[in-house]
Amino acid sequence: MPMVREKPRNVRKYTWTLKSQRCKKSGPLSRPARTIVTRSRCIDCCTTNNFFNSVPAEVLHMILDKLSVLDISVFSMASKEITRYVVDYISTQAWKNKTIIQSFHSTCLDPSSTFGHYRDLGLLFKRCTLLLPTKDRLKFIFSKLSQIPCFMLEQCLAPACNGFSSYGVFLQTLIAGWDELECHRVFNYLCELTNLLPKIEAVITARPGSKWYQELQLRLFCRQVLLDSWSNQPECQFWLTQLLKPWPMVSQAHLLFILYGPLLPEGKLGWQDVVERGAPQSALWDLAKAILMIFGKLEVKGWTTDSILAIFEELIVIPLPWHVENVARLLVLCGSSLCYTILASKALNGRLFEVSRLIVYIILVCEKDGYHMSWAVKLVQQICKVFNTAPERFCFIQQLESTFSEVTREFFEFSVAGNHFEDRETFQTLCILLDSSARFHTKFLHMFLK
Repeated sequence: MPMVREKPRNVRKYTWTLKSQRCKKSGPLSRPARTIVTRSRCIDCCTTNNFFNSVPAEVLHMILDKLSVLDISVFSMASKEITRYVVDYISTQAWKNKTIIQSFHSTCLDPSSTFGHYRDLGLLFKRCTLLLPTKDRLKFIFSKLSQIPCFMLEQCLAPACNGFSSYGVFLQTLIAGWDELECHRVFNYLCELTNLLPKIEAVITARPGSKWYQELQLRLFCRQVLLDSWSNQPECQFWLTQLLKPWPMVSQAHLLFILYGPLLPEGKLGWQDVVERGAPQSALWDLAKAILMIFGKLEVKGWTTDSILAIFEELIVIPLPWHVENVARLLVLCGSSLCYTILASKALNGRLFEVSRLIVYIILVCEKDGYHMSWAVKLVQQICKVFNTAPERFCFIQQLESTFSEVTREFFEFSVAGNHFEDRETFQTLCILLDSSARFHTKFLHMFLK
């Protein structure tokens, strides 16, 4: 009987193990674990595998030399590493000499293209310093521009220089979208860089017109760099507020005239013109717009009605009390609300003669400058309502009519006193006053007869 060979005891175990291994192999393929690549890991990968790491700095600079300023600003946003390359590139003296204009007096310079160039420069510096704190951004940016004479106060003597305007376009582009706290830091940094506040103090504490060149330089710098480049009123209001706030009321009025007062053809401020003769509407328009801009939102900016009255009262006596026609014209240009506020305040304080005289000249200005006489009639009607009793209102109307007669007599006496050109001009004004009086009283009587 043949011997039956026994199976080894571990055969079943081995067979089961083999089958299980086969099942594992023949089962579905296991997928690798999914990983999320974060932005920082992506930047690290880009940094380690960055093509520009293997490019010599000289070659990279040659590549950047072929790009426009706007292209470089876009390129700088590709990664942190690229930003660092761009910052190193624009920090070189060669780039500064090639790109940043040192003089703005050449006749071959087109102002529009120059402004466009500095708008692109503003974008470049805005983008390549995006990750830096505000203080470090300003230090880096203005270190590239601070040595240019055309950007500094009282260092450029050329009469038709576009430096301040270009600087303003650059600054506007740079800080567009920044919050108010950052803009405060920009203002403080500019003040330190240009020594602005001591220069303002030296001018506003001097006799008006005695430092005419410094006045003009201050006006050009503040208007072209900080104020006029903004198309939106809130931004301009912010910068004007920063310029005025450090000073007392009388100095604020002085500075306001320096910034927005009328200019003579030779470029000096017309301090004496507003005192001696009537100025045209165009001469006072900027000043009126500035007053309205400051007090546009009193509750937001911390100004009060008393601030309006104080600054206006100080303004119209610098350097001496203004010609009444100029005060009246400025009130008309400031609009109904502000005009009424100032006249009503004077009326409540018992200054009826002053109010009446201003109203007579407001009526004259309306006739000269082509405003509807009904506006003046409504103004007088509103001021009448300031008085509580009928006798007070009658006293005001009586004072107004007496002032009409007095002003008419003044013009007549002055016109017949001589035969000079000024006297002919006075006679013409007298005729206009008579016409305006007739037109005003016609509207006034019509209002009561309705």
